[in-house]
Amino acid sequence: MQSFRTEIENISNSKKTLVEKDIIDLEKKILQFNEGNINPEKFRSLRLARGVYGQRQQGVQMIRIKLPFGKISSKQLLRIADISDEYSNGNLHLTTRQDIQIHHVSLNRTPELWAKLEQDDITLREACGNTVRNVTASAEAGIDPNEPFDVSPHAYAVFSYFLRKPFGQELGRKIKIAFSNNDKDTAVTYIHDFGFIPKTENGQRGFKVLIGGGLGAQPFLAQTVFDFLHEDKIIPFIESSIRVFDRYGERASRHKARIKYLINKIGVAEFLKLIAEEEKAILVKEYKIDSEEKETVPQFRAQLPNEIPAINESAYDVWFKTNVFEQKQKGSFGVYIKIQLGNISTSKARELARVSKLYSNATDIRITINQGFLLRDISAEELPFLFNELTKLELATPGFDSVGDITACPGTDTCNLAISNSTNISVELEKVIYAEFPELIYNHDIKIKISGCMNACGQHSLAQIGFHGSSFKVGTNVVPALQVLLGGGTLGNGSGRISDKIIKVASKRGPDVLRKLFDDFEKNAVEGEYFNSYYDKQGKDYFYQLLKPLGDNSTLQPNDYLDWGSDEKFQTAIGVGECAGVVIDLVQTLFFEAEEKLELSAEAFGNEQWGDSIYYTYASFINGAKALLLDKEIHVNTHYGVINDFDKYFVETKELSVETSFKELILQINQNEPTKQFAELYYIEAKEFLQTVKQIRQSNLV
Repeated sequence: MQSFRTEIENISNSKKTLVEKDIIDLEKKILQFNEGNINPEKFRSLRLARGVYGQRQQGVQMIRIKLPFGKISSKQLLRIADISDEYSNGNLHLTTRQDIQIHHVSLNRTPELWAKLEQDDITLREACGNTVRNVTASAEAGIDPNEPFDVSPHAYAVFSYFLRKPFGQELGRKIKIAFSNNDKDTAVTYIHDFGFIPKTENGQRGFKVLIGGGLGAQPFLAQTVFDFLHEDKIIPFIESSIRVFDRYGERASRHKARIKYLINKIGVAEFLKLIAEEEKAILVKEYKIDSEEKETVPQFRAQLPNEIPAINESAYDVWFKTNVFEQKQKGSFGVYIKIQLGNISTSKARELARVSKLYSNATDIRITINQGFLLRDISAEELPFLFNELTKLELATPGFDSVGDITACPGTDTCNLAISNSTNISVELEKVIYAEFPELIYNHDIKIKISGCMNACGQHSLAQIGFHGSSFKVGTNVVPALQVLLGGGTLGNGSGRISDKIIKVASKRGPDVLRKLFDDFEKNAVEGEYFNSYYDKQGKDYFYQLLKPLGDNSTLQPNDYLDWGSDEKFQTAIGVGECAGVVIDLVQTLFFEAEEKLELSAEAFGNEQWGDSIYYTYASFINGAKALLLDKEIHVNTHYGVINDFDKYFVETKELSVETSFKELILQINQNEPTKQFAELYYIEAKEFLQTVKQIRQSNLV
């Protein structure tokens, strides 16, 4: 552990206290877990909130590195590459949420790994689990000629404000937030818990606000709650919403615990009413975001040689047409880099960092939501030199974000929930496109997305052509399969379409599915017709009939019983997923949690963080009450249910005495400003309450 302590010392003093506490706490909990002194479910919840995620292979972890709106510097990229080489397998995986993941990491080494990342201001905190996850945004934000204003400052403000906030640590499910930079909705806000699209009104900056979107096995399109909300109001709105979700959201059944289900259950109007009731209690009523854009003169970095390098002119022309665009800063260009499957080796990552220093803005590389990179601020003169460097690295593949740029989750490579392979099949499908339909690399209308299961980490539900891993039985044999979905996509300005399930086919027939679809579209679509328009015109059954021969299981060949990338007989091996964390219902664990929350409350109070102290106190009330209810074998799904049932079973029966009701006692939280006086009073009341409920439980055990 000496190395770990050394790394802690190297973290900058400005943020050392909070980060050091996080990392040392993780180290202590790992030790307690290894010694059998902490409940495994509790430990899983804790490590997930710190970016440490169990994977399909036993004994190793996936580490998710949280990069707000995908912004990363060349220095940070080098740091992450070093971490992967030292602790992992020399590969970086770019995700659709603009994170970077590394796999096959030993649990015991994660505190040391985290400490090293923090030296370059990189965090794991709340990258997984039932927390506010990474805030995503359009990669083009700040350089797009079509944007009303740069949303990067807003995305960063939301990320930093909600990091470590007590009301966002142990939610019923995760919260995902996205900022699109214009009405094209390139950040797909309509499938997020909170989505923001920039607008201007009377010279003021603000956002169209959407809530309640989500994919998963049951996708929901988000609903508009504000056509315009001033930029200073977005953080108070999110905070109030999360507090409501924490109190009223489902907790027992994780499949019904996303905020989309709560909004669908009570309706938008009631949800907004509950948000209004939180207004007095939230930490800030307005949150000023410094979003003024300053005029910048492009600073081109390279000392260019006299001669342009010898490049393939036709290849350069295709690359320029599909991967390059002129920024709103005249004379500067953005360059997209297609990364197949989002996987890049550490050696290539280091070379990319070097290239970005020579020709791009090395402090502002962006990870895109389709698992690629965007380099910014490149001059026209530098483009051939950059193309030459990228070609040497095999990173100049044309067709970024086109039909040939397939999005895929890791699937059965590492994920517990995956059913069939989503990575090797993606490679095969891209081969079909580039070899047989090369003109489609200019097509940005059709998106192909693949997930290893129905949970949609590969976002198959919003693709014009989507696939998710599945299986079916033929006699006693299990066949790896793909569920084919068609007709999804982004419409713009917060609207979208969820794809329709068409047919299930053996995975090895995936390439033939594409051939059928593209041949039919090429033959029968009207000139200039979009794929979804053609899909709507022909109808779902037309495509079912078109693909039906490929779903004929009587014609299966021996190779169809093998999954892509495997020469062994296929069998499903689904584990327990960790995307949503866990629900902890052990009485002793709940009392421990209640005590821990009071300790955190006292600590926050000592740091004059009155709002945080109050919320930790509220959590102590909830855990203490829930423990006593559970001791009576009363199971409750929501915080609000805990509050009501505690009154019903303990206060109204006189088993426990309070001046009015438990509901009035605990819900003082949204009836008072977050002042020092209230924080102190609330803490004292919670401490007395916890002592009482523990005494009741103890007497029940006698």
